[in-house]
Amino acid sequence: MELAHANKKCFRFSCLSMNLNKVYAVMLIDLVAKRLGYDVDFIWEISNEMETEDGIIWVHGLEDDGVKGFTPYGVEKLIELIEMHKDNP
Repeated sequence: MELAHANKKCFRFSCLSMNLNKVYAVMLIDLVAKRLGYDVDFIWEISNEMETEDGIIWVHGLEDDGVKGFTPYGVEKLIELIEMHKDNP
């Protein structure tokens, strides 16, 4: 990682320049829960076991403190975790 140039604007959580990843879209937790047919609270609890490398990110907005978002890979990993919890609650 390289330090951001001093003349560029710098947000407090992105002051380091990094390689761009290949994430093209994220789905917020309420949409994931609806599509998978589960309660948002259940998805929230299960997803607490996930790390950034698993395809989960925190999405910030103007009014909210933030909300969980999932990359397509993150949704796949979440489905795997749900299956594991079904097999061994």
